[in-house]
Amino acid sequence: MTKMRQFPGEKVLVTGASGYIGPHLCLRLCKTGDEVHAVSRMRQHGEDSCPQWWQGDLADIDVVRDLLKTINPDVIFHLAGHAAGGRELELVLPTFHSNLATTINLLSVAAEIGCRRIVLPGSLEEPNSLDAEALPSSPYAASKWAGSAYARMFHKLYETPVVIARLFMTYGPGKQNPRKLIPYVITSLLRGRAPKVSSGERQIDWIYIDDAVDGLIAAARAPDVEGCVVDLGSGSLVSIKTLVHKIVDLMDPSLEPLFGASPDRPMEQVRVANIENTNSKIGWEPSTPLESGLQKTVDWYRTKLS
Repeated sequence: MTKMRQFPGEKVLVTGASGYIGPHLCLRLCKTGDEVHAVSRMRQHGEDSCPQWWQGDLADIDVVRDLLKTINPDVIFHLAGHAAGGRELELVLPTFHSNLATTINLLSVAAEIGCRRIVLPGSLEEPNSLDAEALPSSPYAASKWAGSAYARMFHKLYETPVVIARLFMTYGPGKQNPRKLIPYVITSLLRGRAPKVSSGERQIDWIYIDDAVDGLIAAARAPDVEGCVVDLGSGSLVSIKTLVHKIVDLMDPSLEPLFGASPDRPMEQVRVANIENTNSKIGWEPSTPLESGLQKTVDWYRTKLS
């Protein structure tokens, strides 16, 4: 078991903090006594002193340089990005600027001024780096794949202390894109509508939000893992069809999901997290069963939409 280092009261910068994972991560870090700085492209208004909010577009290198020199963070969680998994041509430039350009800017400035650790979330959508014929399946996947490659290069050439935490399909309570599968299915059922989904054949590794946050923090605190890639997932595959049926059983078994009403995306990745490797490197493993996580998620949406 990896012995976790404790760094009480560190300065932590969370980019993309107004997204889905960011608020959960900031809340956890604030509770543990860290000095948390959160950045978003849009102005945010927090009632509490933690986190401290900053506004800026990280695709602008001058913004990144000013931000990091002002805050001088010990740890950076780079969650900023454009998380759209579609295949449309119009997604190429937004994912390039929001995902890849921001990552390169942040790595460049961090290499200049120094920090203790950068945690860069990867994605299950990235192609398998061991497969020479592998191709990214979407503009989003290409941007994450390239970002991970740059991170490994920065570590190798400039000793930038980056760890890549490859996130699998994260779900749970909290404000998420309503077009994502789980929020869409839950809100459809709450409105008494049968959800229209794909064939449901794709197998996915689902990870509950609290477990994902635990993994990100572990990646920031585990010793001697700079340059490593770790998977944050459940370690098992569950098909979309099985998942949708589980949600329906929890909410309204009388409604029959409409499988095949939406087309399957081409070139979908099927990958399971190697949690044994992750545990050996950062001492983390998931603890929330899928059924329990789904129940908590349904309960949250019922409270918010009732």
